[in-house]
Amino acid sequence: MNVWWHEIWVTIQQEFSDLGDVSDITRVVLRLLVAVALGALLGYERESIGASAGLRTHMLVSLGSALFVLIPLQAGMVIADVSRVLQGVTAGVGFLGAGAILKSQKEGEIHGLTTAASVWLTAAVGIAAGMGREATAVLSAMLALIILSLLRRSERKRRD
Repeated sequence: MNVWWHEIWVTIQQEFSDLGDVSDITRVVLRLLVAVALGALLGYERESIGASAGLRTHMLVSLGSALFVLIPLQAGMVIADVSRVLQGVTAGVGFLGAGAILKSQKEGEIHGLTTAASVWLTAAVGIAAGMGREATAVLSAMLALIILSLLRRSERKRRD
């Protein structure tokens, strides 16, 4: 019976061995935390104006996108094959964003395009973080915040 428990313990250790050493753990934690933090920034901006996709949605989209590229890279998938994963993520998030777009009863008035675009961009930010391109992810998120917040203010001023 003691041999069984030993085998079970060894199997459990093998199943959790994808994060082998401290550098692997640090790399994965950093990439995922960057993805979540940047998704939170973008999501907070959308939530602050009452958009349909807010903080949690953007955080989850960014984290999920990071995972979709991080896991194949950890498994040793070549970058050419990761491009197929990217295509799937891009298309899948496009469907998610489509749910945020609503056509009102008024003639030609559509709402939610900016929210859909921000969800799509958040996925790209998560992908960048997941692939180890944290600086690119941060720069992209900062540019998105500028577009979403500063341009919204200038748009309001033009209307008034």
